[in-house]
Amino acid sequence: MDRTGPVPLYFQVSSRLEAAIRSGEIPPGGRLENEIAIGQRLGLSRPTVRRAIQELVDRGLLVRRRGIGTQVVQGQVTRQVELTSLFDDLQNTQHTPGTTVLTHEVVPAPTNVASHLGVPEGSDVLHVRRLRTADGSPVAILENFFPAEVTELTREELEQRGLYQVLRARGIAIRVANQRIGARRAHDDEGGLLEIDRDGPVLMMERTAFDGAGQAIEFGVHIYRPDRYSFETTLVAK
Repeated sequence: MDRTGPVPLYFQVSSRLEAAIRSGEIPPGGRLENEIAIGQRLGLSRPTVRRAIQELVDRGLLVRRRGIGTQVVQGQVTRQVELTSLFDDLQNTQHTPGTTVLTHEVVPAPTNVASHLGVPEGSDVLHVRRLRTADGSPVAILENFFPAEVTELTREELEQRGLYQVLRARGIAIRVANQRIGARRAHDDEGGLLEIDRDGPVLMMERTAFDGAGQAIEFGVHIYRPDRYSFETTLVAK
């Protein structure tokens, strides 16, 4: 540590930690020593170490987890705002996708779902809720509703392949979608499934997708871990 130069000590610590993270010396998911231990080893005060770590938390390289400590963030998945599925996006970016089907049932369509799918309220719709992982770590909770024509989708298909892959195999092509992206606090079991604080922040995407004839094929509400997932778009001036 250079204690006489113009570079603040906290910045020197954060720079060294960042270099170790980016080189893989501290791997994704790796835990840091606590602030006291780092400070004692470097001869620095705890506030100095805390500020250095907070710099990397703010930049998305580290995450603090209650009861676990400070960990290196798993490689973040960046998704173009395009009409693609998360499964395809993960495969295309050299991540290994995994799926656990949490719910697979035919239910009466609630008012909101019926409105998005263009079906009568109370008519049969398939309700599917899945946990999607990337390289073994949770990334998103995907909740989808499908009209009666699509209720034959099986649990096994959805665990082995992405939704749009399954639909394409059945001759159903998604052509256009209405989509809304926002943020909120985690609800109910979402924090536990995503391995974040019970009411921690999450990204949310709502999507209604249509086939070439304009028939609504699926309505989805997807919840993403913000430290592991981001959306990217290109803006063009008119």
